[in-house]
Amino acid sequence: MTGEGGLSATSRLRTGQGLELPRLGFGVFQVPPGEATRTAVGHALDAGYRLIDTAAMYANEEDVGTAVRASGIPREEIVVTSKLWHTDHGYARALEAGRRSQERLGLGPIDLYLIHWPRAESPELRLESWRALERLRADGVVRAIGVSNYTVRHLEELRAASDLVPAVDQLEFHPFVYDPEILRYAAARGVVLEAYSPLTRGRRLDDPRIAAIAGAHRRSPAQVLLRWGLQHGLVELPRSVRPERIRQNAAVFDFELTPADMSSLDTLAGGGRVTALDPAAIP
Repeated sequence: MTGEGGLSATSRLRTGQGLELPRLGFGVFQVPPGEATRTAVGHALDAGYRLIDTAAMYANEEDVGTAVRASGIPREEIVVTSKLWHTDHGYARALEAGRRSQERLGLGPIDLYLIHWPRAESPELRLESWRALERLRADGVVRAIGVSNYTVRHLEELRAASDLVPAVDQLEFHPFVYDPEILRYAAARGVVLEAYSPLTRGRRLDDPRIAAIAGAHRRSPAQVLLRWGLQHGLVELPRSVRPERIRQNAAVFDFELTPADMSSLDTLAGGGRVTALDPAAIP
């Protein structure tokens, strides 16, 4: 079903590196490895999600790969993301880490591989990591590369050192951490923004301003937050292990927030992030 804004469950954004990303993805951060991850990913794929986001740090890449293979869905229909943890910064270590992630997933080339955090002993070291990701892409280990938790300052550092624009920047993004500056920057540079923790990890779903908008649309607060991100042009990456919530979070394409709704939610900015580390504090 397509909403009034023209978005649908099959809508995708084409990155500058040619990878097409579904507008709604499924994250597996803090989903325990093993059966819990396999079951959650299976429910997500059954509910129509076609973007699965994992990372080496999550320790569940192998289970994501198992669930994708067991789904029976053609591999080319599913976009799988993994990430380089900050302890693997540096050219040789990043190369090895990327290849290990590919092996654990067991799905052929990783569709999207990101630098998880710009945390490194020096800016030069994280730039070495980016050169390693470029090599992984050239070697066919990954299809597209990008970053996560990069501020405009970190993105500008990368732009000065490489001609390859990151396909995405994945960062905490919801009305309480609303950053118009990076929205404008990403749009100007052709970087797709992906939002992790778009539901504030459940911490702000009872905010009365969100509840009022949810009530007006007869939707859940979670659906309102996801729709807000979609209408700001983001790829949304909610997480849940409950089948009913997984399905509910996917039902965001048959309604649209009004301009007044969007403006009201935008004013929540500054309410606090749920991620312990603020990327702006990383040199």
